[in-house]
Amino acid sequence: MYEAKTFNLRPLEGLSERQMSEHLKLYAGYVKNVNTLMGRVEALAKNTEEHAYELSEVRRRLGFEFNGMRLHEYYFEQFEASEASESALRSHIEAQFGSYDAWKAAFTSVAKMRGVGWALLMQDVRTGTLHNVWVSDHEVGHLAGQKVLLACDVWEHAFLLDYLPGERGNYIEAFFNNLNWQVAEARFKA
Repeated sequence: MYEAKTFNLRPLEGLSERQMSEHLKLYAGYVKNVNTLMGRVEALAKNTEEHAYELSEVRRRLGFEFNGMRLHEYYFEQFEASEASESALRSHIEAQFGSYDAWKAAFTSVAKMRGVGWALLMQDVRTGTLHNVWVSDHEVGHLAGQKVLLACDVWEHAFLLDYLPGERGNYIEAFFNNLNWQVAEARFKA
C-alpha cells in the first residue's frame, strides 16, 4: 500500500496556498486510486480467464494513476526556493544546450505546448543525454527507463486558481522561481 507523502512546502511566490492545497488533494486521490486498483488487480488475478477483460482495463488504468501519483511526488518535492547554481547538472545542461538559458527556453517551449500533461527533463541512463519531454496524461510519452530530473505539471489543475489558461507562461515562470535546484541536482547524481 502506498501512502500520500507530506511535503514541507513554504509559501511560494506566484503559487497560492489555496492552489497548492487543492493540488495536494488531487495527488492524494492518485495515491488512493493506486491502492484501490492494486487491490482490484489482486482480486481479479485469482481467476484471469473469467476476468481477463476487466483485468486488462484495470491494469491500463493503473499506469495512469501510478504515474499521476509519482509525477506529483517529483513535482512537489521540488518546491523550496533556490536559484540554479553552479552544479554538475547545470554544467551538463550547458555542455549539451550551450547555456542554461537556452535549455530553460527549450524546456519552457515544451511546457507551453498546447494540451495538458507534463514537461519533464529526463536523462538517458545509458548515454547521459538530457531530453526535454512532453508527457500527455501521465503515462503517454515517457521515455522508457529514463531518469526524471525535473517535472513541471502543466495540467490546468496545477495553476488554474492562480492563472488563466492563457497565462501558462506566467505559471511556468512561477514554477522556475520556486524550484529547488538541489532536488534536481540530487536526482542527477543518483
